[in-house]
Amino acid sequence: MFFIRMMNDMKIRKKLAVTFISVAVLPLLLCGLFLTGKLREIVIENAFVQVSTNVERVRKRTEELIKVPLDISNRLMNDNRMKRVAGQKYNSYVEVIQAYRDYTDIRDYLQLYKEISGIRVYAENPGALDNWEFIQPDRTVTAQNWYQEALAQKGLVGWNLIQDERKGSDDLSLIRSFPLDASGRKGVLVINVDKRRLSSILEQESFPTLIVDNRNRIVASNEAGASGKALSDIYADPNILSLQEGSYNASINGKASKVVIASLQPQDSWNGLRTISIFSVAEITRDANQVIRFGVVVIAASLIAAALLIYASASLLSRRLLRLSRHMSKVRSGSWETFLHIDGKDEIGLLSKQFNALVREVNHLFNEVQETNRQKSLVEKRQNEMKFKMLASQINPHFLFNSLESIRMEAHIRKQDGIAEAVWLLSTLLRSSLETGSGKIPLGQELERVRCYLDIQKFRYEERLQYRLTVDAGREGMLVPPLIIQPLVENAVVHGLDHRAEGVFISVEVKAFQRGVQVKVSDNGAGLSADRLHLVRQELASPAEDEGEQRIGLRNVNERLVLLYGESSALRIDSEPGAGTLITFFIPGGDSQ
Repeated sequence: MFFIRMMNDMKIRKKLAVTFISVAVLPLLLCGLFLTGKLREIVIENAFVQVSTNVERVRKRTEELIKVPLDISNRLMNDNRMKRVAGQKYNSYVEVIQAYRDYTDIRDYLQLYKEISGIRVYAENPGALDNWEFIQPDRTVTAQNWYQEALAQKGLVGWNLIQDERKGSDDLSLIRSFPLDASGRKGVLVINVDKRRLSSILEQESFPTLIVDNRNRIVASNEAGASGKALSDIYADPNILSLQEGSYNASINGKASKVVIASLQPQDSWNGLRTISIFSVAEITRDANQVIRFGVVVIAASLIAAALLIYASASLLSRRLLRLSRHMSKVRSGSWETFLHIDGKDEIGLLSKQFNALVREVNHLFNEVQETNRQKSLVEKRQNEMKFKMLASQINPHFLFNSLESIRMEAHIRKQDGIAEAVWLLSTLLRSSLETGSGKIPLGQELERVRCYLDIQKFRYEERLQYRLTVDAGREGMLVPPLIIQPLVENAVVHGLDHRAEGVFISVEVKAFQRGVQVKVSDNGAGLSADRLHLVRQELASPAEDEGEQRIGLRNVNERLVLLYGESSALRIDSEPGAGTLITFFIPGGDSQ
């Protein structure tokens, strides 16, 4: 309310300016912020996808590279000549040199496979010599963790960055123990992965990318001076040091960064390698931020120019609207008889004249519609009352004549005193029928009328007519239109016994539902053929003015049900030749409605 009051008190030029800012500037700013955020997300997501792809490519290429030393180690593990050279007892240095000279497989592997840079076989053999292929391990070597792990893992492969005593450099090496002989002595096989080939895998990566072993030592990197160092010396983030495969947010050197890690666990290995790629969010979004800043400047300049134009246009318009507002203040009461009177032939003056004419026409039309609706409602009410009374009055004579004719024929044939009972029943039925007005009666009273009618017909047809009346408890007091079930029973008696010597059974069932009651009138009489049933349904659906003598009871009941309760309560007739007829309808309402 305060905002509305403030806007109403504001001048047109200011209001248009505020509206422009509200509908143009603010949405544009919000869209700009949203698009900026989306642009940053897209740039970061694209960079993340690229880094993930690169890391996966590095992992696969590294896996292909280390397959070579892995295959060579498998061959050497099954090379009995190598084991014999490393573990046999030598009697002289000449014998040792001759054995080393005769075994050339290690040198052949080094010449044949450029993926490896060295092969060392560590075996404790007092009679052997060191030739940088077969090496006697001293205490310094045997105390190394990698050496102890290789012996403990019993033939599994390990991958670690270890020092090569010959060159004094640290290389990624395959480490694996092997049995020297049946006595249980073991040796350790070390195969160096070529450092240049390993580094070449990372050179083409645009983001800092590392390969580290399980001790977090950097095996290879595309950053100068990083290889051989501990990962914690460069990146101390715990996610990088401890977590395995996945992507993580980290703060690297005070900058928000993304870290992507891929694990490489070679076959038959007790440990593996990790490929780590890191990119700074600020560096990735730097170009996008420049575009955003330039766009902000352009948008701001455009908005300022547009605001000035809006303000100038509003000033020109407000002068004329101010005169119009003064005249419109006379119609604050909102009465239809109050009109605007503004001089002038321009658009605003023409608008005021058209508005005045519109008010007059709408007021006149509104009054006419009200009067028409009132008269139409009154006419419809009178027509429904007349039609209801007319339809209700059609049943009484029709039934009276049929009943009297039945009693007359029975008296003529049988000549018995029992006719007095039939006359009494008829008088009871006539009394209830003649006393029926246009209102509603209890359902129990309507069923009592049906029972009287059936007893009269049973007096005539005797055992050929059997009937059953059933009604759910608590529904006898429900108000229903009079003569709404009896005509249906009459129809069942007349047409059910048609050309049927064995008689007919008539059932009237009133079943309670939450929204009202369902009435079923059924017989097992002659039934209707498909053509005749179709004709009956058409006659029920035809206008009441077309009705004749036949089936007047059915049409009367159907018309009253539709008038009182709508089309959903119309009669539904189902019949089959020789199987009988079922008539169903629904009366909505409660116990006393």
